[in-house]
Amino acid sequence: MPTRSTPAHTAAPGGSRSSGPSGPSRAELIADTALALLAERGTRGLTHRAVDERAGLPQGSTSNHARTRQALLEASVRRLAELEARVLVPGDLLAGSDPAGVAAGLAHALHRYLVGSTQLLVCRYELALEATRRPGLRAFYDDAGARFRDPLVALMTAAGSAEPERQALSVVAWAEGMMFACAVGSYHRAVPTEDELRRSCTELLRGMLGTEAG
Repeated sequence: MPTRSTPAHTAAPGGSRSSGPSGPSRAELIADTALALLAERGTRGLTHRAVDERAGLPQGSTSNHARTRQALLEASVRRLAELEARVLVPGDLLAGSDPAGVAAGLAHALHRYLVGSTQLLVCRYELALEATRRPGLRAFYDDAGARFRDPLVALMTAAGSAEPERQALSVVAWAEGMMFACAVGSYHRAVPTEDELRRSCTELLRGMLGTEAG
């Protein structure tokens, strides 16, 4: 994998770039570059110096923005959550409050993630493992993840779940397992189609909710 410095903005894994017309902010550039390094080299390859070199910034720029390794990891988690939110668009998940709509929305979002953002998943796994060793990062990581968990609990409630918290966890476990298997596991060369994901999710919801999910 390439390790040379690039003066232009290093796109974050998943291909996302700046949201503004004048290019990325310094904070976005640093965070996006950190994610790119995480995907390529793992957490051991993520250093302040490496970010400066890859992003084409003067030495010390990343340290000025995120003075400690903890701060750099937190910036990475924050940016990862922002980029994932663009892939797992809440509007897609709210395609319908009935079980069939929930299954269709989840399948669409999950398939888009699997075919276009697998490097984001690699970053997520790297940061999740690092969070198990850093209590401060663990709390930060969990808080960032709430933006996806809470809407799903609300969605399960709307779909008629009598135990939305518990059953939302089952849906998350299914989705996480599918993402791991298809991004870095033994099914990485056999990503299911959106229709196959919808059918699998339908089976899961039908079993949990006791209704015809589609």
